[in-house]
Amino acid sequence: MKIALLGQFGSGNSGNDGSLEAMLGFLRSACPDAALLCICSNPAAIRERFRLDVTGLRARTALFPPTRRWLDSRLGRNIGRLLGLASILRILGDVDVMVIPGTGILDDFQESPFGWPFIVYWWCFAARLRGTRIAFVSIGAGPIRGGLSRWFLTSAARMASYRSYRDDFSLRYVQGLGIDTDSDHRFPDLAFGLQEPAQSGAVRDRQKPATVGIGVMQYRGWERDHANADAIYTTYIAKIATLTRRLLDGGRDVRLFMGDRADEKALDDILAALRKTGGTGHLSATRTASLQAVMDEVLKVDMAIVSRFHNLLCALKLGRPTLSLGYAEKNDELMGAFDRSEFCQHIECFDVDQVLRQVDIVLDDLTAAESAISRHNIAIRAELRRQEDLLLAEVLVDRRGNALPLVQDALR
Repeated sequence: MKIALLGQFGSGNSGNDGSLEAMLGFLRSACPDAALLCICSNPAAIRERFRLDVTGLRARTALFPPTRRWLDSRLGRNIGRLLGLASILRILGDVDVMVIPGTGILDDFQESPFGWPFIVYWWCFAARLRGTRIAFVSIGAGPIRGGLSRWFLTSAARMASYRSYRDDFSLRYVQGLGIDTDSDHRFPDLAFGLQEPAQSGAVRDRQKPATVGIGVMQYRGWERDHANADAIYTTYIAKIATLTRRLLDGGRDVRLFMGDRADEKALDDILAALRKTGGTGHLSATRTASLQAVMDEVLKVDMAIVSRFHNLLCALKLGRPTLSLGYAEKNDELMGAFDRSEFCQHIECFDVDQVLRQVDIVLDDLTAAESAISRHNIAIRAELRRQEDLLLAEVLVDRRGNALPLVQDALR
């Protein structure tokens, strides 16, 4: 059996790569004889990190560039897409199942229609032509604000034989797209299945000043070319700098970290704004570039304040009470699943004073908050195992409907 994994992997988004890492861990354990191929944004980086066969999202054609440009100039860019489709069909020729593992695959955050939405559609279209099964596993969906992007992504989702969503909002959003979801599923985000750092059970010294982790983000609005992008970003940086300064002035230690390589500029700008910071608290900053690095950083704090979804996930997974300054409904959904909806604000309009008040509320009763979060994590791990059983029974089968011998033995 050959399994392809499609996604925006290797692009610097640690959440996307974490979803791939979790799915690879499951497949290599449950289906060790399966051949794996990753179709991704940065094949070289993924090959080096995960040691598996890779290919790029935009399949190459056999034409020399001058010939390709000549055809494009006379027949339009569609000829290039058709030639690319032929290459994709060749790549998928012996693939039994194409899995889209997690990520916010069905939204258009910072995307144009002929960026990621078209790529997903084109690969799914090719998979259907080839008779390759398509599985969307624990994905995020919505919002999709562009009309053409909505058509591409809706069409891609309709082609899947298996769909599961990481939250209720995603399921409802896909229903709103007119897709029949009666046989679809709701399971937790795949990154909850990542291995925890070895020191995750370490006991923190409660006699020391409380440490607050802040996951920063280079946020410039939902659209890629938002008209107010500069103002949105400048306001965010100023607020995070003010929040950090006031925490330090109040005697809290603060650790700044990232969730995406693109967040490095935001981290630099916040540190520049804090050069003359006083206070009794200690400030540190770490350039985290993977979910494992994020989890290592989260273990050093008593609570976290984050914006990126997978930073939020890592904090909750490790039992840390967290405040969400989110930019999409997925953050609110995850916080709601942990009964912490009151600790959510939007990244574009959060109130620094309210954040500070909630920091005090959380730190006044850490033990109770951590116990409640732990109970939810137990239920999440059980749900992840249930989806794995379902994938083995219904999805990871060859074109004749046969599972791998090892999988068949495991299900007896």
